[in-house]
Amino acid sequence: MDKQKSIEALQFFVTGLSEGALVHKMQGQIFKSEGFTKLGQKYIDHFTEEMEWVEKFTDRILDLGGEVKMQGMKERELIKNPVDYIKADLAIQEAGVDLLYKCMETLAGDPTTYEIMKGYLADEEEDLYWSQGAVDMIECIGVQNWLFTQV
Repeated sequence: MDKQKSIEALQFFVTGLSEGALVHKMQGQIFKSEGFTKLGQKYIDHFTEEMEWVEKFTDRILDLGGEVKMQGMKERELIKNPVDYIKADLAIQEAGVDLLYKCMETLAGDPTTYEIMKGYLADEEEDLYWSQGAVDMIECIGVQNWLFTQV
């Protein structure tokens, strides 16, 4: 088992997921302030869920004897329009799931980390399917009708 490889992969996700989670929290607050209560709460809850994964990854880094780092976040634009945000988030999720599949190959020699990441991948796929479904629904029933379901 290559501990360093596992630590590096986990740290990469701790940093990226912390950033993404905070964006989801802020987006949720924006959507709630615009009256899209259900959508806003979905993203606020998503923040909490993602931070639970950050905790699991952090614990595993520490179990492996690694040092957890607080790395700088990139500036991210917040998007006021819910439909534009879901489409932008979908693109990020698609790339993220692809990256996770590639990462899984490098973790095969560390069964514990592999299982943690496997659970995270399943969770991310579920989020991806929700976003794909939302975009499909928007196309099917129209933006205004879909937005009404998010009030």
